[in-house]
Amino acid sequence: MTPTQLRAFTSVVRLGSVKAAAAELGVTEAAVSLHVAHLRKELEDRLFVPTASGLAFTPGGLRLASRAVEILGLQDRTVREVSQAGDGRRLLRLATSSLFAEHAAPGLIELFAGRADDLDVELSVRQPAQLPGLLAARTVDLAVGPALTQVPDFLVHQPFLTYEVVTVVGPRHPLAGRTLTAAQVRDQRWLLGPSAAGDQGAIPGLLRRLGVPEAQQSIFQSDAAAVEETRRGEGLSLALRFAVAADLAAGRLALVEGSALRASGTWAALALPAHSRPPAAAELWRFITSPRATQAMIRGAGVRVGRFRPSVHVTLWS
Repeated sequence: MTPTQLRAFTSVVRLGSVKAAAAELGVTEAAVSLHVAHLRKELEDRLFVPTASGLAFTPGGLRLASRAVEILGLQDRTVREVSQAGDGRRLLRLATSSLFAEHAAPGLIELFAGRADDLDVELSVRQPAQLPGLLAARTVDLAVGPALTQVPDFLVHQPFLTYEVVTVVGPRHPLAGRTLTAAQVRDQRWLLGPSAAGDQGAIPGLLRRLGVPEAQQSIFQSDAAAVEETRRGEGLSLALRFAVAADLAAGRLALVEGSALRASGTWAALALPAHSRPPAAAELWRFITSPRATQAMIRGAGVRVGRFRPSVHVTLWS
């Protein structure tokens, strides 16, 4: 059996279909089916069969899935550790939602990476729904996104920071300082950051509860850009209270009040069990709940109006 075959099979197991696995891997369904066929022949086990309710796995298929994840993870970890040993550096691969990446990751990573001269942190910005799969495939070492109500069995989950989302406008906007209902703001122009385009998290949830039509939403490349446009224009924006506190205090922004116009959210760390984590991921797992980390996330520089590319690490937007 080959790593390519195992990777195809684990994707089928995790996603529940050959079609979904092919889409994730960027190959044809025929290629995935061929890899699975080779495994079936070599192991003399059907591994799974299609049913009206989805795929039904044999006991051997489930055992292979569990072992394949371990094998692939060990392969990726070995390649990474050999490479790091060659240049004397460690790499921590962190995947987060866009909201966390913009507002809290800069301060956290600057403080955490600054404690070790041999550590590089690679940050990739992903949709929250992708995070469990990235961890399962050992593509990343640790993930941060909206707290989950249901955690996959193969992951551990650690909520660590609660935030408040508020509705803001420019100081001369006619709605500034008013207390309004959802119906009164639903058809206004909304200026939003990239997190509004997702399905999970406090901001998408608030927009759904308000019933804001997509035609009234303008999505900017960052929350900072959306807020900057809000200061100058006639739209409403959703922002983290700690991120706009200085603008509110200085009168550069104003709140629009109302129970329907605010929400709270919680960020949580996701990782594989402790015995499967690289040392750097285990260190960040412990550090992220500390008071120093909380202060760094809330008081960090955050992102400016342009794209988020802080100097302390590589950022991969996807």
